[in-house]
Amino acid sequence: MATIRKRGAAQWEARIRKRGYPTTCKTFDTKVEAEAWAKDIETTMNKSLFVSAKEAEQYTLSECLERYIEEYIPRLKHAKRETDRARFLQKRTIAHRIMATIRARDIADFRREREAEGVSGNTIRLDFALLSKLFNYARSDWGMESLQNPVELAAKPRPAKGRDRRLEDGEEERLLAAAAPRFRPVILFALETAMRREEIASLHWKNVNIRGRYVLLPETKNSEARTVPLAEGALAVLRELPRSLDQGPVFGLLAEQITASMRYACKRAKLENLRFHDLRHEATSRFFELTDLDVMEIKAITGHKTLQMLARYTHLRTARLADRLAGMKRG
Repeated sequence: MATIRKRGAAQWEARIRKRGYPTTCKTFDTKVEAEAWAKDIETTMNKSLFVSAKEAEQYTLSECLERYIEEYIPRLKHAKRETDRARFLQKRTIAHRIMATIRARDIADFRREREAEGVSGNTIRLDFALLSKLFNYARSDWGMESLQNPVELAAKPRPAKGRDRRLEDGEEERLLAAAAPRFRPVILFALETAMRREEIASLHWKNVNIRGRYVLLPETKNSEARTVPLAEGALAVLRELPRSLDQGPVFGLLAEQITASMRYACKRAKLENLRFHDLRHEATSRFFELTDLDVMEIKAITGHKTLQMLARYTHLRTARLADRLAGMKRG
């Protein structure tokens, strides 16, 4: 049964005690509002539909982000990256809001703030992804069953246009000439295999089978193991490298070192707007242009989960397409 009592000079508290439910109370500016709320809550209790909003109304987004950092993020593959993103979100104005008060329009306002700062759509989508996981986790594990996920209702930023940078005539030679001797095999291997930066950096000799002409990637970006077949060019790169007795890293470079080495080589070679990940685009496109592999075979090599993603990494040269129209065979 609900009890309505006056608190102070201008506030009214509605308190409901019902067997089988925790004591529920809320304060309002007027007695009419308190009575209306109490009636609604009692109705949901009588219909066994009541879900307590106490937890969701008690903590701020920042406090929940802190708990998320401690409990959930350590399980993730890229824990540091996700922690940095959560720490950044804690500094935003929205982080001071109580969880239960955050609506889709607040998420939309946050999106507009980030867009005004010149942040890319993909970065905002990653912010949204973290917030969405947080709200779902709060509902499922922290007793905030009444909480709605406002991120699911907010409009997402449009995905950025995919890159289509490919190596032009002479650029591969200039890049290799400018690269440090330790980095040169990495470039050649990337162009032969279309492997990602992290996959190359984490490749160990224990997962290399030169006789079987493949390498095993136990863990990839898609969280799935993948076997990458090796063409003669990739095998030649591996045969030239000293093999460590402890079966350790093949190339001996961390992912960040690969990026730094690529940036340095491009600067020396005076190559503009070229990133290491563009070599994956280049290699994938070459599979279509220079081999007779079919689409599914290429998808198996590159590790793309969908044909749509594979298409984003494929940028065929018009001249090659014209040759095909003229009857030239692939490869």
